[in-house]
Amino acid sequence: MGSIVTPLSLVYIGIVLYNAGLSSIRFDRDTIFALLGRFVLSPAVLIVLMLTGTHFSGTHLPAMLQQTQIVQSATPMLAVLPILATEAHGDVNYATNVVTTSTLLFVVVVPVLMQVIQFI
Repeated sequence: MGSIVTPLSLVYIGIVLYNAGLSSIRFDRDTIFALLGRFVLSPAVLIVLMLTGTHFSGTHLPAMLQQTQIVQSATPMLAVLPILATEAHGDVNYATNVVTTSTLLFVVVVPVLMQVIQFI
């Protein structure tokens, strides 16, 4: 049962997007803050934590592990977010907008993030 949650949530997102139309995707203030938090703040916090932990503990994580963790910290928003918003009587359109925009922008963010990781 647990393995079908993500595919079902993506179907639900598709239904909400179909009903609202692709023109409903918008970059308002709240969406921009959510995306900045996901794509900039989250990786930056993880990088600082890794560098601080490495400095104080004296142990070094393998480079591939560090890179993997940093990229994972910038993955798109939780795909089940619109379902959770529905259950909590929240803003389903906003949740769908954030998931959709973060998924679409992830294609651009990964190459940029990989370039940033090279300097760490």
